[in-house]
Amino acid sequence: MKTFGKKSEGLRLERMQASPLWTPDGFRNRHPVLPGLRDTGVPRPTLGEFLRGGQRRTPQGPLPSLNPLATWQRPPASGLRATWLGHSTVLIEIDGYRVLTDPVWGARASPLRLAGPKRFQPVPIPLRALPAVDLVMISHDHYDHLDYPTIKALAKLQVPFVTALGVGAHLQAWGVPAERITELDWWQSHTLPGTALTVTAAPSQHFSGRGLKDRNHTLWCSLVLRSTRHAVFFSGDTGLTTEYRQIAQRLGPFDLVMLEVGAFHPSWGDIHLGPENALKAYGLLGGGAFLPVHWGTFSLAMHAWDEPAETLFKQAPASGARLLMPRLGEPVEPDLAGDVKPWWRGVDTAERDPLPALAEPAEPAKGARPAAPGTAPVLNWPLD
Repeated sequence: MKTFGKKSEGLRLERMQASPLWTPDGFRNRHPVLPGLRDTGVPRPTLGEFLRGGQRRTPQGPLPSLNPLATWQRPPASGLRATWLGHSTVLIEIDGYRVLTDPVWGARASPLRLAGPKRFQPVPIPLRALPAVDLVMISHDHYDHLDYPTIKALAKLQVPFVTALGVGAHLQAWGVPAERITELDWWQSHTLPGTALTVTAAPSQHFSGRGLKDRNHTLWCSLVLRSTRHAVFFSGDTGLTTEYRQIAQRLGPFDLVMLEVGAFHPSWGDIHLGPENALKAYGLLGGGAFLPVHWGTFSLAMHAWDEPAETLFKQAPASGARLLMPRLGEPVEPDLAGDVKPWWRGVDTAERDPLPALAEPAEPAKGARPAAPGTAPVLNWPLD
């Protein structure tokens, strides 16, 4: 199937094999995780548990959502603004440039049209309404980060892509010209031609694969975006790793830190953070405004859909984290953000918490419908 992507070959494969992270079995994580992250006494969830669903894994109604188009027409006063569009998709406006992270507008995080995790929340705006983007950053090749229909649509534009080693084979197979693709190993950088905007691939603690026989055949990474005035950290998917200190020393300090907080489990501590370990990662990175991502869109684990948000809201003050918790589609400038309001608390109750009036969301992306509980897991999700 085309959705699986394509394996690397030729010069691309030679470059991958020259990486210090390459082994005969594919790419590897370089350092062990910090102690105590993974509870080996807790069994991993089974496929049956995923299929049966669980209590409150999806919300009872739609999440509050804003249409950001009017705000996007005005440049951010501070020069830096971020708009969370669901899961790990964020539009970053940084000193006159627009950068899109892990864009996913598809209805499912799956290679199949009729099976696999189905989004329970549409994107606030359709992909065709997105303003001109200067760069797309992709952290790794899992289905909830590298989405076939979205890439097919973006391939028709002139936007360049920066991603990790090997992921470019998928992009090229789906119509992105090779000259618009830059693949990086950890600690390698790329400057967008004609600009002062630089992207650096940095370590993360994860894995890759889109099928049954390509596990770790492409690299995964976090990404750092730096302009003349601002720096932004985007985690992609990761567990807590000692390398976060090194990232802070080599690439920090950061004005904005985006860390994954959803789809966690005690037995997955080595490849996903969850909210508590995200706060530890934030500390290792040296601070900045903290925008949580990787939640509020797909049910990819056994926990309640709002558990990441609730845990962060309760624990962030004690950790000293400067938390940003915007609603979907709500542009936020880290320098100008106010106190966090727990808007998610009203979603599952008949009487919602009082909130400011919301703009009507634009038409959702085609095929984005509420999810039914009990959908199948994404291929290569950590079940084994």
